[in-house]
Amino acid sequence: MLLKYFYDRALAQASYLIGCQETGEALIIDPARDISPYLQAAQAENLRITQVTETHIHADFVSGIREIAAHTGARMYLSGEGGAEWQYQFVDAHTTLLQDEDTWMLGNIRIQAIHTPGHTPEHLIFAITDTKTTEQPFGLITGDCLFVGDVGRPDLLEVAAGYANTAEIGARGQFRNLQMLKALPDYLQILPGHGAGSACGKALGAVPSSTLGYEKLVNPAFQFEDEDAFVNWLLSDQPPAPRYFAQMKHVNKQGAPLVNTLPQPEPMERFLLNDVVRSNALVIDTRRRNVHVACALHIQPSDQFSTYAGWFVDYAHPVYLIATPEQVAGLASQLRAVGIDNLAGYFAPDEVDIYSGTLPVIDARAAAERIRKGALVLDVRSVSEYQEKHISGALNIPYHDLPKRLGELPTHQSIVIHCATGIRSQIAASLLERHNFTGFAHLDGGLDAWIAAGQPVEKG
Repeated sequence: MLLKYFYDRALAQASYLIGCQETGEALIIDPARDISPYLQAAQAENLRITQVTETHIHADFVSGIREIAAHTGARMYLSGEGGAEWQYQFVDAHTTLLQDEDTWMLGNIRIQAIHTPGHTPEHLIFAITDTKTTEQPFGLITGDCLFVGDVGRPDLLEVAAGYANTAEIGARGQFRNLQMLKALPDYLQILPGHGAGSACGKALGAVPSSTLGYEKLVNPAFQFEDEDAFVNWLLSDQPPAPRYFAQMKHVNKQGAPLVNTLPQPEPMERFLLNDVVRSNALVIDTRRRNVHVACALHIQPSDQFSTYAGWFVDYAHPVYLIATPEQVAGLASQLRAVGIDNLAGYFAPDEVDIYSGTLPVIDARAAAERIRKGALVLDVRSVSEYQEKHISGALNIPYHDLPKRLGELPTHQSIVIHCATGIRSQIAASLLERHNFTGFAHLDGGLDAWIAAGQPVEKG
């Protein structure tokens, strides 16, 4: 048996290839939309991808299950659990719907589906057994049920997708799942769907795998014997759910469009920029720090590019980039990973130079002087980051909440914006500029630079 691990740092998302080397077959579990890594890995191992499955209808990225099936002819294995509301809408003759305890074979490898409603109603985990070696499974593909150091949050259907009164039901489902897992052998490998940085839990570990025995010992979720206490713990202190999560649940249930059917972003001439802005399209400026077009949201390329963009995109309107031609394909792939498919075009930097200015930026010393003279400090980090340490008197509005909380900001007072390092504060500064705020500047290097300059912070 062959096991290969794939990890998308941008989405903190894990997927897996299981291969039977004797028969030359491979199964892909929880594929991302960009399927090229799986195709390359299968070719390198002389395997044919004949099967594809996923643990649940994902909310945090566009599933690549239809991409795999269309490209390779692989049979899809999909959850048939969860009730009528949670049935896949793209089932065809090449699909097997799975119920609790269903098994199937990949050559000599047996896969068993175990229904684990909690994170979502239809969620499955998969027990993997190499029958050439033993009749006992070696491990569990746990999806968003169990993570290293955490469990999958049960509130996304309610807080992100709008399904009322589902969070507590999901939390109690997770408690029952843990009781079931407690009874399984400690030696089982735990292969989760996400790692540290994912918004699908609140304290995911940074190591890629664990054992069930170790998780029983150290994972906080396993330490509860009282169900109500567990529910209260699980539903508290969860991170904010990105805005695009609701769209992903819909897309993945209906079936994402195949990438080769999507329009390719075309180069745009400079005179079209004003028309684009007036059309309510979103323009994302990806150039170096502080070189900026006033109408745009400024998001520099990074592992978090799609997550940052996903907070602000209106899926009903097109998106345009300010980026070099060489950057466009990679950025488009990142955006498509979270379902931003309506990428209508891009402006090369030299096309918009005549419209470009700068975002006001300030160093720590100058920021301290402005604050001393009465400037408002706007901290755009998360609530948990703020509580750990912050500049005295700072107003905490996470960057992604700014569009609905702009009314809390003064229009005739100087504002110093900061985050941890300067990336999120730059996004926030561009947002304020789009809404005609003046007298603001963002702190170069963020709170890290502030502390390095010897400036004070407080806790709580």
